[in-house]
Amino acid sequence: MIYLDHNATTPLDERVVEAMLPFLHRFYGNPSSLYRWGRLTRDAVEQARVQVSALAGAHPSQVIFTSGGTEANNLALKGWCDNNPGKAIAVSAIEHASVRETAQALSRKSVPVHWLPVDADGVVQVDALAELPRNTLGLVSCMFANNETGVIQPLSKLVEIAAREGIACHTDAVQAVGRLPLRFNDSGVGMMSLSGHKVYGPKGVGALIVDQASILAPLLNGGDQEYGLRGGTENVAGIVGFGKAAELALAERESSADQLAALRERLEAGLARLPGVIIFGRDAERLPNTVQMTIPGMDGEMLVMALDREKIAVSSGSACASGGSEPSHVLLAMDVEEALAKGAIRISLGKDNTEQDVERFLSVLAGVVSAFGVGG
Repeated sequence: MIYLDHNATTPLDERVVEAMLPFLHRFYGNPSSLYRWGRLTRDAVEQARVQVSALAGAHPSQVIFTSGGTEANNLALKGWCDNNPGKAIAVSAIEHASVRETAQALSRKSVPVHWLPVDADGVVQVDALAELPRNTLGLVSCMFANNETGVIQPLSKLVEIAAREGIACHTDAVQAVGRLPLRFNDSGVGMMSLSGHKVYGPKGVGALIVDQASILAPLLNGGDQEYGLRGGTENVAGIVGFGKAAELALAERESSADQLAALRERLEAGLARLPGVIIFGRDAERLPNTVQMTIPGMDGEMLVMALDREKIAVSSGSACASGGSEPSHVLLAMDVEEALAKGAIRISLGKDNTEQDVERFLSVLAGVVSAFGVGG
């Protein structure tokens, strides 16, 4: 299988597995226990906190471990709104479902929600934030980079506008982590969501990075774990794995980004030789590993299955939205025609992909397109 869906999830790095194994078997103490086995697991959690904070450009005390990016996004929005009743929030129109659906749920509970539009390349229109009523707006949430198109968002410009008005900022950096440099404490962002399984770590673990000014209400009530913001016994093995993955991502990010960018350039050069191919967000700054494309006349889900039969894995959109027949909300927000949006597929490269993988994909894709007689 040629795996080209790393924005959906990444395989576990063997070095991460090795770090996790002792905490799945021998070291099973509860981190809240005072005896030696408890202290040992507590130390492992705190070491992971240091590793994740280094990757995010934050202080260890700012890292709140969660069950993943979805919980981190929920904690950021719901936790902030619970502590700031009567305030409105602004959310970009291209957010991941875990932000978009959370904002819609808050709207049903009478939280005013403003949606920030994007341009044809999928870049959030900064001026739209400046035009919103300042007296009630309290929080803006905009992803660091889009999970479908890979387009990097103008976060610093949004933060600049928000800071002038005392508006808090949250960013979903799940797709950016390990692929772009993150400098939380220099960014002006008050909250940042991360996920372990996007950086060759385990599923079921993530983090919300929180500055001291962002006072949140917990989603889960219980013990005082995670500074009182996330009650419940910690997923020690998962946290340890996330920490190790973060350490590796920090050490290898630059070399990996160069490798991925070269592969993407090769991929897009090959796609340009196929008739009718459209690459979304091509003129915008993007993640080095991501290409979202369509071929007029092709159905995206059909194309995914045709490639799967040739042992090539790609996506027809966000993994969290798969299974539905609706076109991508990201592409619709970019004013892409519905028929073109339904034909979109996403190729997201990873550190183990090779030039041979790219050439094989291009060859199979050309054969599929020719077989269906479209694009000419």
